[in-house]
Amino acid sequence: MRKLLYKKGRKVIPTLIEYTGKHENIAPEMQLFVYNSEELSEFEDIKLSQLDKHLDATKNNWINLHGLSDITLIKEIGIKFKIDDFILGDILNILKRSKVEEYNHTLFFNIKSLLPDSNGIDVEQISFILRDGFLFSFQEKKSDFFLHIRERMRQQAGIVRDRKVDYLLYLLLDAVMENFYITIESEEHKIDTVIDLIKTKPNPNILEDIEHHRDNLNFLRRSIVPLRDSLYSIKSMKDDDVFNVITVENYSFFSRLHQKCLELLDQIDADLSSLESASSFYFSLQSHKMNIVMKTLTVVSVFFMPLTFVVGVYGMNFDNMPELHWKYGYFYVVTGMFLLFVSMIIYFKRKNWF
Repeated sequence: MRKLLYKKGRKVIPTLIEYTGKHENIAPEMQLFVYNSEELSEFEDIKLSQLDKHLDATKNNWINLHGLSDITLIKEIGIKFKIDDFILGDILNILKRSKVEEYNHTLFFNIKSLLPDSNGIDVEQISFILRDGFLFSFQEKKSDFFLHIRERMRQQAGIVRDRKVDYLLYLLLDAVMENFYITIESEEHKIDTVIDLIKTKPNPNILEDIEHHRDNLNFLRRSIVPLRDSLYSIKSMKDDDVFNVITVENYSFFSRLHQKCLELLDQIDADLSSLESASSFYFSLQSHKMNIVMKTLTVVSVFFMPLTFVVGVYGMNFDNMPELHWKYGYFYVVTGMFLLFVSMIIYFKRKNWF
């Protein structure tokens, strides 16, 4: 999982538009869907110069772009559709947190898509621009997040073609949020494995795994909290009645997304609590094992303390020790030491000291 690094150069040149992601070698590809309840027109790998003859202001238009490394193309899109440079900069700068903004009858929304991979969590930023009759989506790479939505549009399943593009935005956001569930579920499977190892084969390396999963969950939380706040902002727009790109009947769908964010955050908090409990259990288990070892060593030491005392007494070099010259002195002393040892074992057993 990559850390987000701040670039001071962007502060020196505020109008600079640059792509800060890692998918620099992906060639851009544009798709266009023009639809209403009666018909659907789909255009694959369409060029920017071909858009004018296919766009229809009387219908819904969805323009989807894969690949953000072509800065010239992004700027041309901005000029053609009068998208402000600061919005283009936010589309290309993946280090920005998720947010929603309204500006000149335009709703800008970006979101982090997270999926598990071999190295931890793969992060992709997806941005949306919503206008009356137009929806633009910008993805860093080609993926199948929206494949089921395209199929619903082609087969006219559900109400997607009966609603405006704000409902399509809801479906796209919902599809991206499904990746959060997949990622959290993957982390939970790994956490369950760690907890099982703690119970069966605890070792210090488990603590590293616990910290790794805790970092991943905190990263998920930092990605979802801005999204929650953004969705709440859409609710505030409805209450203020100052923005009408999102129709009144579709606000409830965005409220559902906000509720999903709350559910995801609750689930993450529960998983963090599980990791904290696992860490505490590991240290408690280690302390218990240490106590058992110390108890065993203490009992053994107590057994041999009186025997060592007896041996020490008879190891002194005094002349006036009559029993040293007694014929059976050695046997009586050894027998007495043995009986003392056995009696201590019986006494400790009755006290349940071991």
